[in-house]
Amino acid sequence: MAELRNRTPGDRITLTGVRVRAHHGVFGFERAEGQEFVIDVSVAVDLAAAASADDLDRTVHYGELAEAVAAAVRRDPVDLIETVAERVAAVALGYPAVEEVEVTVHKPEAPISVPFTDVAVTIVRGRA
Repeated sequence: MAELRNRTPGDRITLTGVRVRAHHGVFGFERAEGQEFVIDVSVAVDLAAAASADDLDRTVHYGELAEAVAAAVRRDPVDLIETVAERVAAVALGYPAVEEVEVTVHKPEAPISVPFTDVAVTIVRGRA
């Protein structure tokens, strides 16, 4: 059997399609009526220690991460989904095991005057 490396830089935990109703947007009706936002979060975490010990405390509990992401999206309205993405990234980086995070905020009900499927912003943030 091959020897396992201690550090695996490609290790990730990914949440796809976290749906949250919130009141972000630059228009008054977006703030008043709200709309659905869809969040994808992928965190870089060294999973080797958790896997070898079968220990949840050595990784990121994805259920707790999902709850924290949803709470961050729901809280006080902002104009831009870019701001929402930064907020979600900060929440993910609050977990000590997270080294880097990629966040995509989708706004499928955005007030755009032409037919479209989705609009989204994606950011990548890491520890300083």
